[in-house]
Amino acid sequence: QGHLVESGGGSVQAGGSLSLPCAVSGFPVSSRCTGWFRQTLGKEHDAFAAAVFGDILRYADFVKGRFTISRDNAKKRLDLQMNNLKPEDTAVYYCAAKSNYYCSGTWKMSAEYIYWGQGTQVTVSS
Repeated sequence: QGHLVESGGGSVQAGGSLSLPCAVSGFPVSSRCTGWFRQTLGKEHDAFAAAVFGDILRYADFVKGRFTISRDNAKKRLDLQMNNLKPEDTAVYYCAAKSNYYCSGTWKMSAEYIYWGQGTQVTVSS
């Protein structure tokens, strides 16, 4: 049984940075497809980054060059580093994991992720 817990959310001004660690238990973090989503009020979970196969990472265009994910089996973590934050990045952020190892073509499909963290709020002011 997997368990994910995000931390590190908070408020920051536009142009600032935040790091969101995601603690992973129940399975080696690199053994599953793992991703990051965000959600604003009334909207679906929006995928923006994932580790889809080994060290292969995927990013949505709206975060490329600004956000970076990494995962570490020894630390049992899937981390998100966010730089040059914009007001439109304001959302609740979630880490999530699938049951399978490979998800290159399906990493954006939130319904296929079976383990989710509780979410952490990120607020970016202009």
